[in-house]
Amino acid sequence: MARRPKRSDNGGPPIDDYKGPPWGKGDPYIFLAWQAAHAKAWKAPSRDVMLIRMERAERLGLTYEEYTLEILERGLHLQPKDTDRIAAIKATRKRRRVRRLD
Repeated sequence: MARRPKRSDNGGPPIDDYKGPPWGKGDPYIFLAWQAAHAKAWKAPSRDVMLIRMERAERLGLTYEEYTLEILERGLHLQPKDTDRIAAIKATRKRRRVRRLD
């Protein structure tokens, strides 16, 4: 019989140290496949690819991270004609506050 959760339980993982395998009660193959895919996606590119991305990002007025994230998330290599998407990326930037030194 399933145990009824306490009133303060939000359904999240237990806070205490988990002693089981890292994939929990799920399928270990799926866990390992996702782990490998994550490592492959975030593997550092070669120096030449990095330099090309930096150059293209500068031409578009984006940072290297913004340009690379667009490639990883959407598979889209931005071009100067993609003005709407570039404007949307720039609009979501966090505003940096510069403190005056007195």
